[in-house]
Amino acid sequence: MRKLSAVPEPQIIFNPKIYSCKRASGSSEWTGRLDQTFWQNAEWTEDFVDIEGDRRPLPAKRTRVKMLWDDQYFYIGAELEENEIWANQQERDSVIFQDNDFEIFIDPDGDTHQYYEFEINALNTVWDLLLVKPYRDEGPAVNGWDISGLRTAVYVDGELNNPEATNRMWSVEIALPWRILQECAVEKRPPLPGEYWRVNFSRVEWQIDIVNGQYVKRCDPVTGKLLPEDNWVWSPQGVVNMHYPELWGYVIFAGEDITRPSGSEQELRTVAAPHILLIEQEKEQIKWDLRVLYYKQRMYALEHHRYCTNLEELLQIGDLKLHSVHTRQWNIEATSSMFQIATVLPDGKSRICIREDGWVWQE
Repeated sequence: MRKLSAVPEPQIIFNPKIYSCKRASGSSEWTGRLDQTFWQNAEWTEDFVDIEGDRRPLPAKRTRVKMLWDDQYFYIGAELEENEIWANQQERDSVIFQDNDFEIFIDPDGDTHQYYEFEINALNTVWDLLLVKPYRDEGPAVNGWDISGLRTAVYVDGELNNPEATNRMWSVEIALPWRILQECAVEKRPPLPGEYWRVNFSRVEWQIDIVNGQYVKRCDPVTGKLLPEDNWVWSPQGVVNMHYPELWGYVIFAGEDITRPSGSEQELRTVAAPHILLIEQEKEQIKWDLRVLYYKQRMYALEHHRYCTNLEELLQIGDLKLHSVHTRQWNIEATSSMFQIATVLPDGKSRICIREDGWVWQE
């Protein structure tokens, strides 16, 4: 069999963030500002944290996001606190994270394959690509894929590429058309009210020096190499890798009946959240347990050059534990080059499976 690299186990408790995305009303002025009427009723996400979560300090600069949706678009607005506002990449589909940037990751059906990545810098230069599957699973990135009908705008509170300016923040507005996003969605359609997609956001932040009146990325004085960038995210990954879609957050698309209830904002969250908390929680936990077994199989294969068929032996590998080890039947089938692990869902009628390339499906 081809030699597989081990997949690092994320050092995190499985608890992705949840956001209730309200229906949009009216239209944006497309200035990049988030203080306009269009965004008024959208709640902010929690402030971003380090990509590794609690293992690292909180980011030095605040980042937060708002989301809305209507029949045509998924709207995303991001605010990035920043006293050093700079960008160099001007060509579409260039490697935007070579600059400070804001990034979006969307897996519509939550199977960790066929998902989208989008990056934008303070110059309003974008990079959009489709991932057939994560890089860890030898998935190619389709760089030629474009979001036709995309709308973006950037607002700079300060002055771009001027270290002497008084800079406060930059913000972005993004409209992603459903007619493009639905390509990888369930039944090839936009979400229905109450449904959720897996989504995450990332901010890349480089350490900077000012040299001859210009921003220059900071280098290690010993090695002369660039210092690594910081990665700040909405829903932490537990590993320095955004391409773990199983750890992205849940965005619930709220319907008209729960976007304008009477009462407080706290009551709104109470109404919107049960779609994921009550209906899908057990299923999502089972999917995570399958993912834990996938991590362990990948590590086992690296050492033994075959996959494992014994659950007890598999459970001894790595640090992560299964939520339900002996309360659930796990069917493991494996050869030297393939494996499939399955378990029956609580309804007793269907089962959910994972295989060696990380794809998760229900049958």
